[in-house]
Amino acid sequence: MDQFKVGPRCGSLSLDGSLRQAHKALSISLMISCGNMQKALNGAFVRRVIDRSHARVPEHAHDWPVLSIFVLGCYSNQTELGEKVIAGPSAILYRAGATHRNIVGRAGFEQIEIEFDPCWLGESLIPDVPVSLWLGGPTGGEARTLARLCVRDEAEEHLRPALRRFLQKAHSEAGRDLPGWVGKLTQRLSEDPNRRIKDLADEMRRHPSWLGSAYRRATGEGLMETAARFRLEHAARLLRETDQPVASIALDAGFCDQSHMNRTFRRLLGRLPSQIRNDRSRFRPVDEP
Repeated sequence: MDQFKVGPRCGSLSLDGSLRQAHKALSISLMISCGNMQKALNGAFVRRVIDRSHARVPEHAHDWPVLSIFVLGCYSNQTELGEKVIAGPSAILYRAGATHRNIVGRAGFEQIEIEFDPCWLGESLIPDVPVSLWLGGPTGGEARTLARLCVRDEAEEHLRPALRRFLQKAHSEAGRDLPGWVGKLTQRLSEDPNRRIKDLADEMRRHPSWLGSAYRRATGEGLMETAARFRLEHAARLLRETDQPVASIALDAGFCDQSHMNRTFRRLLGRLPSQIRNDRSRFRPVDEP
């Protein structure tokens, strides 16, 4: 969606109406052909974007503002804000024309993108800065809720108010980096998602209840949710990028059995491992190492 540009004012276009409609039709066709189309609204597109592990997404920009919502995985996001590692509940809002590029981590990456006409949402909700980033915190938690709403078959009259509420709340929370201790704790969980919270608390010299509450406030998800997500990310990469049997993947990723993995996928993603395996045909076409 980078070939044609929206004019500087709401409703002012560098294309006539017929070309704009052709551009929208072409964009929809391209997204459907990639298998990632979720829904096309009157003034917005909602799509799931999936990158394979270690993929390199070249510098690009969009004609309309885009809200990128974290779902699974990890990547290095490079914008005018510098380089930021995105590896948990978060959201990034790019204004139209704001350039960015990504280097995907070993678990791959999945996100929900909402690209919208400023007139459709309301220009007053769009920050003046080219890039706005919210890592963790209440906004990270709200972003997860919005992502779940996007993948459900929600009508436009539900999704647009939800997006407006999200941005209104996000504006009240200044973007910030996570505290250093959160990174250390998350690293320990990523190395062994089955570690007990009490053992983690002992290492951090904190009471388990304090640690759990503080971690949720900082990241937007609980310790057990983070551990489950790490198991899920490991399993999703194997499902998408290997032919390993599903039952074997469940054990490899730290689940008790295949049924346990199925329940976790359904609870956290609303999808089953069989659907995740089909994502191998839906990877974004980008450079690979």
